[in-house]
Amino acid sequence: MRSRIGNRENDVQSDEVIALHPAENGMQLGRALLHALHNAGISVLYQDREMRTVWARNMRAPWVSDTADSNGILPAAQADRIGAAKRDVIASGNPQHLEISVPAEDGIRWFQVWIDADHGDGGTVQGVVTTMVETTEQKRREQTLTTLLREVSHRSKNLLAIIQSIATQTGRYSDGIGDFLTRFRGRLQSLASSQDLVTSSNWRGAALRELVSGQVGRYGGDPVRSLRFQGANPYLNPNAALHIGLAMHELAVNSVSYGALSRPNGFVEVTASLTPDDTGTSLSLTWAETIGANDNQRSEKRFGSVALERVVPASLNGTATLEIAADRLEYRLVVPHGNFETE
Repeated sequence: MRSRIGNRENDVQSDEVIALHPAENGMQLGRALLHALHNAGISVLYQDREMRTVWARNMRAPWVSDTADSNGILPAAQADRIGAAKRDVIASGNPQHLEISVPAEDGIRWFQVWIDADHGDGGTVQGVVTTMVETTEQKRREQTLTTLLREVSHRSKNLLAIIQSIATQTGRYSDGIGDFLTRFRGRLQSLASSQDLVTSSNWRGAALRELVSGQVGRYGGDPVRSLRFQGANPYLNPNAALHIGLAMHELAVNSVSYGALSRPNGFVEVTASLTPDDTGTSLSLTWAETIGANDNQRSEKRFGSVALERVVPASLNGTATLEIAADRLEYRLVVPHGNFETE
């Protein structure tokens, strides 16, 4: 009696698609199929109605073990699921499809399992064929994509909240629509510049020195000449990168308008240091520049100083001071360790 997997309609379709050349024989076809199973990572198990193994091909862990148990080394709960599905297929003749997970040393392994009845010519179920394909990598990619989409959604909401705050504060301290648009565009461009660094790092964040150099370079020409950066270079998380970038933008714009960067050969000094404290390690960031006698108009409380002294430190759970003396401007921002990495 010739056995077949599935129903007669499937057999007819298979015979039409796979028409053996006269020179082909069963052994050649069998070897080709074994290579295909191996290359595709597909395991196939055939059992009779009593669930006794008749043959198996390309069986690997967790489907096989030293005891030659037909359920291999599967966890008991998963083995019971598959066993129940096989018994149902033998009783009803209808196929079953399962997705199972198996604990492993490096996490969870995932498998798709198809269970089909092998019908005889009279339609009687005379065996069951189980096909197993590992989908761990696909599952991990799906989980990674889901995580990334959630992260993008979270970051997008944060970014929109920052933009809303900037728009509100800029409008409050602007003299008219033209002044508002000029300032608002500059701040959006600052966010975009910082966001580019965050995105290019796969949302990890941005290195402090690269962030500061980028913001100063947008207004101070060549940062090699206009910026003197020294000290630590921690890696800022995305939120810290956006807000510290905004602070550097405000300082750079003010400097170009009134301070050191408004004069030929002028430069600013940015110093970063890591200091142990009760919470672990804090980042102390200082911007300093020499200003002229007529530059004290910057002491007026506009959005720039509000952002530097209130918005940025509050967003980072830190503290900040802005001091403007007769010939010097100094801004100091202290940020707790949760906003950056040192390695």
